[in-house]
Amino acid sequence: MEIQENKSTLVVEARNDEKIKKIWKTAGILLAITVVEFIMAFTMGRGILLYGAFMALTVWKAKYIMMEFMHLGDEVKPLFYSIIVPLIFLVWLIIVLVKEGSEIFLMRW
Repeated sequence: MEIQENKSTLVVEARNDEKIKKIWKTAGILLAITVVEFIMAFTMGRGILLYGAFMALTVWKAKYIMMEFMHLGDEVKPLFYSIIVPLIFLVWLIIVLVKEGSEIFLMRW
């Protein structure tokens, strides 16, 4: 049996400006959506419109994060839809459960 020496070297690759621009663009888009949410939180009255907008923007940010950081934007469409469509149904389920729960609560009193 031959003994191998552990020789590891660090290879520094050249800077890829295209990837860096894509990261900054992604960070800028997520920051813009967050700023819109922040402004809406302090300027709009509480109600179904505000909560609906928050849910829509949150799903949009989640979709964008999945597309960019999980690299699903480069995948085939069926894989993308197999993740996004259940997410939409899950959000719909939560909305319906909250609404029905509040209706049942109001009926009891």
